[in-house]
Amino acid sequence: MSEYKELTILIAEDNDGHADLIQDGLRKSGICNPFVRFSHGEEVWEFLEKHGGKEAIRLGKCYLLLLDINMPKMDGIEVLRRIKGSEELKETPVMMLTTTDDPREVDECYKLGCNMYITKPVDFHKFAETLKRLGLFIQVVKI
Repeated sequence: MSEYKELTILIAEDNDGHADLIQDGLRKSGICNPFVRFSHGEEVWEFLEKHGGKEAIRLGKCYLLLLDINMPKMDGIEVLRRIKGSEELKETPVMMLTTTDDPREVDECYKLGCNMYITKPVDFHKFAETLKRLGLFIQVVKI
């Protein structure tokens, strides 16, 4: 059996309300992993460059990134491009969680290597249900 790795969920979301909803929704679905929140793309990239490479693997840490596309300073597509282009970070799972449903952007994210693309519903109740399902999915994947 492989050794346990601590999974930290990284949330790259510039909208404070959406970030709170994401955390609350995942907590309500039973996720008790630690969260680290970033408000722009440069911030998440700097964190991953510093904490996401060989040292994190050596320490038994791993990350799951929930990544918005439309963020200031560096958009989510550029963050994804850098992660999947990095030898040390390319195995980091990235789930796009964004309001953008343009098929060209969805296609580009999958071509760059995102693991899942989820469109945030505008309706609050649908968004809460989406987060509940995402939380259940994360639990199943961890097992």
